[in-house]
Amino acid sequence: MSTDQWLGLFTGVLFGFFLQKGRVLRFEKQVGAMLLKDMTILKFMLSAILVGMVGIHFLADAGVIALSHKPMNLGAVLLGGALFGAGWAVMGYCPGTSIGALGEGRWHAIFPVFGMVTGAALYAELYPFFKSTVYAWNDLGKIGVAESLGVSFWVVIPVFWAGVVALFIWFEKKGL
Repeated sequence: MSTDQWLGLFTGVLFGFFLQKGRVLRFEKQVGAMLLKDMTILKFMLSAILVGMVGIHFLADAGVIALSHKPMNLGAVLLGGALFGAGWAVMGYCPGTSIGALGEGRWHAIFPVFGMVTGAALYAELYPFFKSTVYAWNDLGKIGVAESLGVSFWVVIPVFWAGVVALFIWFEKKGL
């Protein structure tokens, strides 16, 4: 295995460990998130995004990595988001938590894992069709929040952090 593959395996296992320790692999947490009664999963993911966005931009500024936005394609985002949300609502797990739950020995999580693999295979087979249809809908190009606003990402990051911290405080006041 290459160094990148070892690093991917290590960070994947580490992410799974944190999913388990954060208790976001629990089915009741998944249902609570769907019903907007338990924001544990949202808080977990937003915390990871906050840390990740700072780390990635530090690495980019240091020249360790090069950032490249994926094209913003409205059709693909809407269709993919709808399929992701429907799968999560029906199965009670998102992709990461289904793998983590299976790793915990929750054998019922094999069904969403099977659904992910089946969906990936269908996507691969239907890619030529998607490329000429869904990917052709409203392609906005490689844009980001900072580029759209014409400011540095170091201006956007503190604003995003402030918004997320305010949201966390509100969640705590509401007992979510």
